[in-house]
Amino acid sequence: MTAATLAILALASGVYTYLGVRELLNGSPTIIFLGAVIYSVAVSVGIYGFWSYLMRFMPHVPKGEGRGALFVAMMVGSAMIIAMSSWLNAAALAGGAALEQHLANTTEQYQRKLEQAHDNALAAQSLLPDTQLAARRFQQLSREEASTGALTGTSGSGTVVQLLAQMSRQLSSLGSEIENSKEQTATLFEEGGERLAAMRKLVSQAGAVDLRANAFAEEAVALSGTIASLQQSSIAPSVKRAAEDLSRSFIAPVANGADADLASRQRDVVGRVEQAVQAQATALAAAADTIIARPAVEPVRFTPLSAPEAVLRYARDFLPSWAGAISIDLLPAVLILILMTVQSAIRRADGEQLDADEVTASEMMRAVRLYKQLHELEESASDAALHKEQPALRPVPQSTPTRPNPANRSSA
Repeated sequence: MTAATLAILALASGVYTYLGVRELLNGSPTIIFLGAVIYSVAVSVGIYGFWSYLMRFMPHVPKGEGRGALFVAMMVGSAMIIAMSSWLNAAALAGGAALEQHLANTTEQYQRKLEQAHDNALAAQSLLPDTQLAARRFQQLSREEASTGALTGTSGSGTVVQLLAQMSRQLSSLGSEIENSKEQTATLFEEGGERLAAMRKLVSQAGAVDLRANAFAEEAVALSGTIASLQQSSIAPSVKRAAEDLSRSFIAPVANGADADLASRQRDVVGRVEQAVQAQATALAAAADTIIARPAVEPVRFTPLSAPEAVLRYARDFLPSWAGAISIDLLPAVLILILMTVQSAIRRADGEQLDADEVTASEMMRAVRLYKQLHELEESASDAALHKEQPALRPVPQSTPTRPNPANRSSA
């Protein structure tokens, strides 16, 4: 069961490693296939051999420096397995989803940049009411001066009327430019929205993610150009230049009054108009500076990623896939811990001696010889002790049998 388990896990890791490493190799299809197969086979053999060695030896090493060294070896080997296989397994399991996640996040970035550029462009539209209001005010003063002489006290079309009408025309022209830029801004924003819709469609539609990524890159390049055009369409710099020119290029006309009193009044009104124009120009320039000072839109650059790179970048979003990829490679470590626990329990029950079935023939023969030698020594020692304990026995004298006298026999 152990050998079959290790073989199946190593084979599964090798297959997913092949699927992951194939995305990293470049060249002809044959070179990619051979390189991926060789790498995946090497990974499978390495994983099987590594866990086989540890599973065979580690449970039988008693506590001490030896087991500690094997634990260090297991941790180092596990880290190496994660480095050479697990992240590729995760790429095979969640590579396509990670690429789609990358495309979706990039789409959100482009949307934020498009909205920021649109807001900056629309901010210049806030200058339009002030410009139109100033133009209407100068136009109204020009009409009142022409009809009633509200400023100089003398009605008619003179120097003051012409000056006020000229300022009104300049401000109205500036307002028209601001209003026209609004249409251009709306057109560019609509075009950017269409690009974003196409990008979202590529993210969610079915099909090979590589092909969709290529089409997505084309849309991203086009959208970057739209964002740049939208940022350049802001009318705020033009408003600032026009306001500065309005103040610097003001030339007070010569009073053309018929008498000295009228000419004096005209010069006085022209001076006040000049002050009003300078104040209006300063206010417009300050408002334009506020808009120009907004942070510029940083361009977004779409970076194509491979499946393994996407899995590494968005690892937090695919933790279950990472857990499964690592578990395939490190599950034998749990089996080793189980074997170590069982072997420790056996040692506690039977002592630290090896089991009988683990004694070799030479060890058994040596043990038999030692047993015989000990038995002989014990017998010798017991015989010596027995002789010391028994007292010495005196020999019993034997009587010599008397031989019959031949003479007696003869006499008898």
